[in-house]
Amino acid sequence: MTAVLPVHAARATWLRPIRATRPASWACIAAVLLLAACAPVRIKGDAGMLEAQAAREAALSGQDHWTLTGRLAVSNGRDGGSGSLTWEQDGERYDFTVRAPVTGRSFRLHGGPGGAVLEGLDQGPMRGADAETLMARALGWQVPLRDLRAWVLGLRADSGPAQLGFGADGLPSLLQQDGWKVEYRDWYADRTPALPRKVFAERQPYRVRLSIENWDLRP
Repeated sequence: MTAVLPVHAARATWLRPIRATRPASWACIAAVLLLAACAPVRIKGDAGMLEAQAAREAALSGQDHWTLTGRLAVSNGRDGGSGSLTWEQDGERYDFTVRAPVTGRSFRLHGGPGGAVLEGLDQGPMRGADAETLMARALGWQVPLRDLRAWVLGLRADSGPAQLGFGADGLPSLLQQDGWKVEYRDWYADRTPALPRKVFAERQPYRVRLSIENWDLRP
């Protein structure tokens, strides 16, 4: 996400409502971004940790049918906002919806191998060949959605080399890949295999904060 955001009507539609200075809006943003206050413990993984991560990845690598719900906060270094998130993944098909808390506006990105559709813009739905190209054209965001499918599960994507750091609990604390720094601030460690609870991703000037309230993995 290194592109400079253009002054674009579609982008303004998305950022203007969640940029508002009304207390309720900022309270929602602060509630999510406050999670960044304490940096996690990070250690270099030993053979046991790397073996356990490889086992997690083997167990989850074929998991293509899931739904997560939670809170999302985003920033491009100038504008930012938050909303509730529902992400449904059904094989190669996806449905990604963010609802802004104050305005009630929804931003929905959905599609699959045949193309992508972005809804919630003032000018009506936009379509593109794929989600990443569509997001860049409509909003100016270079979003690595393919990699995010892996990262949100706590897995390394298949896009290239990755570096891992681990927390005191033996679970990944840091994943660096494709120019992105992905921090795992909390896990649902009681699940088998463990799944992320708080995921913070950054590639200047962009920041994404995701607090996952529920995971639903399906066969």
